[in-house]
Amino acid sequence: MERLPSWLRQHLAALRAVAVLTVLLGLVYPLAATGVAQALFDHQANGSLVEGDRGSSLIGQSFTDADGNPVKKYFQSRPSAAGDGYDPTSTSASNLGPEDIVDTLPVLGAKDDEGDPDEGRQSLLTQVCARSKAAGELEGVSGARPFCTPDGVGAVLKVFPGRAVSVNQACPATPFIPSYQGLPVECGKPGEDYAAGRTVPVRGDATAVVPADAVTASGSGLDPHISLAYAELQAPRVAKERAIALDQVKALIREHTSGRALGFMGEPAVNVLELNLALDRS
Repeated sequence: MERLPSWLRQHLAALRAVAVLTVLLGLVYPLAATGVAQALFDHQANGSLVEGDRGSSLIGQSFTDADGNPVKKYFQSRPSAAGDGYDPTSTSASNLGPEDIVDTLPVLGAKDDEGDPDEGRQSLLTQVCARSKAAGELEGVSGARPFCTPDGVGAVLKVFPGRAVSVNQACPATPFIPSYQGLPVECGKPGEDYAAGRTVPVRGDATAVVPADAVTASGSGLDPHISLAYAELQAPRVAKERAIALDQVKALIREHTSGRALGFMGEPAVNVLELNLALDRS
């Protein structure tokens, strides 16, 4: 019987290998892995769902109304840069770093590339300042922090010979300081190019009361936890809105606080969804 050509035998062997590997890796292995997961880790394998479809203990969510305003009877999560917030299909960080401190001010009447009204672009610093100011107002504490102006933008100057400009405060805003090293400080004019100026962030003397996780997003944008400090900051507001004792709220915070990983890594954290659900049940 005549043997098949070597090139044909090689192709047939390759096809058999593809068929075998497809069955093993595409069917047998996934079914086995799913079966083991369902048998040993049923809760985790099904998404760590909390109270049916109320959410997952592994993915954060926002507790806001239809207009995006915080619902005051609930603890608020940390900010999220994943899509419109906590979108698992868009998990990401903002990819903005500590040197991103100068805003692009919106120009009145201008359009962006898609034909929508120009909204400018907030720097990471201004985002942090705005969030800190909003959190301070919500909790009834100072939202001031270093390198932020009282009106909640980055305290950054562009310095030129004979003048300085508070580039993140659009005119007709009053600059956060009237002068810098003898130079008068002007408000920023939307559309004007200040790139040639020397960038000077101004620290000021503010002490931050609002914790860092209240003003910065996590790397994944899906973090379901907040720090113990942020939870304790919110506790008086939640207790007042629900007309319950502050000690009762603090007790629930302690119940839903997880310790450091392996006992020494990271910091204690509070699961916001589980805490809010416990409040609803109390």
